[in-house]
Amino acid sequence: MTTSHNRNELPENAHQPHPDHDRGLEFDLSTLMSRRSLGMFLGAGGAAVALAACSPNGSTTAAPSATDATATAASTESASASATASSSATSTPTITRAIAECGVEIPQETAGPYPGDGSNGPNVLEASGVVRQDITSSFGTASAKAVGVPLTFTLTLLDNANGCTPLAGAAVYAWHCDRDGKYSMYDSSLKNENYLRGVQEADANGQVTFTSIFPGAYAGRWPHIHFEVFESMNNATAAGQVLTVSQIALTKAACDDVYATPGYEKSITNMTRTTLQSDNVFGDDGGIYQLATMTGSAATGYAAFNVTI
Repeated sequence: MTTSHNRNELPENAHQPHPDHDRGLEFDLSTLMSRRSLGMFLGAGGAAVALAACSPNGSTTAAPSATDATATAASTESASASATASSSATSTPTITRAIAECGVEIPQETAGPYPGDGSNGPNVLEASGVVRQDITSSFGTASAKAVGVPLTFTLTLLDNANGCTPLAGAAVYAWHCDRDGKYSMYDSSLKNENYLRGVQEADANGQVTFTSIFPGAYAGRWPHIHFEVFESMNNATAAGQVLTVSQIALTKAACDDVYATPGYEKSITNMTRTTLQSDNVFGDDGGIYQLATMTGSAATGYAAFNVTI
């Protein structure tokens, strides 16, 4: 069984890729199992996991209109049933497309060595202030603020096992590195900071949107955002049962645009050493089921749309 590391035992260069970094879900189960039941985690007693609002080719384009998405939904029997089941939710382009594309199982992924959820050292989920929409700043007694190109990302939670109805009331914990590729709570210079981490409750459409900054690319990994989905806010803030753990891959076009701006110089080199196909998390399928649809620019900021459950 893997031994969890205490934050005080992490090496001074903890922001560098850990030898066990993102080795896969199976590797992480030993630490997760010490705190969680596998029933919901593997979907045996809960919702199946699906992906929507993503572009298989990773294009940096706007989300389709509600009309286009409805037409797509009509093309398959399951999508049509989903749209009917979700008629009570307010229609938006992202929720309509999510309904249309609901049904594809999203891969379970590792939480990595820097989750901050109590499974590997520090636990931010039980801290007052972690429930928030804007995750750019630290909270509580910490005060640092992450700087970088603005990014908002939206996750759409749908119950694939129940006609793709919105999972209103579910909770999402999201986290990612800063523009230098460092994780708060773990890097030697950020042990007392907790920025770029937060929890939100899904609205009536099953959606959560976080305001953040564009993460950098560090050695060994394609640029990404981590997330865990919980059945309820109570489960999230008590580090309880998890519905799914996965990651969002950011598009190459958006990364190239952002990394050409001041402050992201290290990311340019790291991007040349890793591709979606060689990444040890997204590489098995090139990230096709986790690649976000992205809009915007480095000058104005980016928006990313991704997942359904």
